[in-house]
Amino acid sequence: MGAYLKASLCHIEGTVARISPAAGDLGTLEAVDRYEAFCADLLRGRPQPVIAAHDLHPDFHSTRAATALGVPLLGVQHHHAHVLATQWEHGHEGPVLGLVLDGFGLGPGGENWGGELLLADGPDFRRIGHLSLLPQPGGDRAAREPWRMGAAALWTLGRGSEIAQRYADQPHAALLARILDKGVNAPMTSSCGRLFDAACGLLNLRLAADFEGQAPMELEALATAPEVMTDGWTLAGGVLDFSALLARLADMETIPGANLFHGTLAAGFADQILAARTETGLATVALGGGCFLNQVLKRDLSARLEAAGLTVLSPMHLSPGDAGLSFGQAVAGALHAERATGR
Repeated sequence: MGAYLKASLCHIEGTVARISPAAGDLGTLEAVDRYEAFCADLLRGRPQPVIAAHDLHPDFHSTRAATALGVPLLGVQHHHAHVLATQWEHGHEGPVLGLVLDGFGLGPGGENWGGELLLADGPDFRRIGHLSLLPQPGGDRAAREPWRMGAAALWTLGRGSEIAQRYADQPHAALLARILDKGVNAPMTSSCGRLFDAACGLLNLRLAADFEGQAPMELEALATAPEVMTDGWTLAGGVLDFSALLARLADMETIPGANLFHGTLAAGFADQILAARTETGLATVALGGGCFLNQVLKRDLSARLEAAGLTVLSPMHLSPGDAGLSFGQAVAGALHAERATGR
């Protein structure tokens, strides 16, 4: 049933998966109308589905649309669906490590996830690692105003007193440190998308964007020669913390910072995955989530993992972002139904 951004639908019958085009972001009537039309087209002339698999977020139109079908429902965690989409596009049915980097997906307890290392085994998964948490001041506004995540990074680093002057041209900048101190409308997130925004905010690149992901795309374009800050991260208990990298970026020029950010990010995630291989014995990793539209990050990370002997599964024909999510959800539904019937 998809999620919210770039929502698509998928119908699995036997060994055939039919996936609709992305209807768009389900916050507009036009996108909702397209979504409903795609749903009707997928189901026309076919038996009623035995199960409808949907995102965990209760307020998404896609979740309401699943309920409206009047069939048994299965809530599928967002990042687990991304892993399933990638591994099943490759026909890999066994357990895998899954690294999913995106902007947002609801965790099982209602948390804001987005930088997740999972152990996925068919319809089951467990979280074995994630990015360290950052506050997201202003909630969803931070996705289009990267300066807010830059300010959140400064505050986390104990440099909140710099926010007002550094972002003096931005509305409410003078108040943001106090807002962060009080924890008002600043949910904690493990999102890699928001980590990218923090880097953009610290490097003074596109402090306010026209759409989510615009600033990170511009940051990627500047990263022509990635470099690694070897002490730019820490890894403890599966939690990957790039605070040292953020502290360095706060005092760098944009282009060197773009190169250092991308190279260090790839090296840090490789470190996290290699530690997970040692812990679990799994040597196959599936990559997913919209951050892997970033080819600089994807190439560098994949090369590091393959050089260490891991098998890397990346989306082929499907998007790594939410346009491909419905396939993973449908796979979860099919696996759940198979388990329930014993077939």
